[in-house]
Amino acid sequence: MAEHNQTGATGEQLACRFMEEAGYEVLERNWKHGKHELDIIARKGPELVVVEVKTRSSEQYGQPEEAVKKGKRGHLIKAANAYVQETGCELGLRFDIISVILHPSGKPYIHHIRDAFYPTLHDRPY
Repeated sequence: MAEHNQTGATGEQLACRFMEEAGYEVLERNWKHGKHELDIIARKGPELVVVEVKTRSSEQYGQPEEAVKKGKRGHLIKAANAYVQETGCELGLRFDIISVILHPSGKPYIHHIRDAFYPTLHDRPY
């Protein structure tokens, strides 16, 4: 496995553990719809939580969550809609980001950003 793939897999594992310790029920990992993938689908109370995990080995190139740009958010929204339709889920839907920095000499830094973005109907308001 390429180093960047291993970094991502490690971050996702840490994110899942973090969520479970915070009381979330992880329903799916790496759920695919066509060419789109949802890293984590979890549930807590009345909410379905779609989580994008971004992992870096350092802060050299900025914070991991900065990589979740407009195009990526659109893919996440499409895949989440497909998941809701396939499962018939009637829970409220929320999009979170978990940012993980794997410091080689210490404990990983995990930052959970709740309600990181909201789905919109249009790219710009009318």
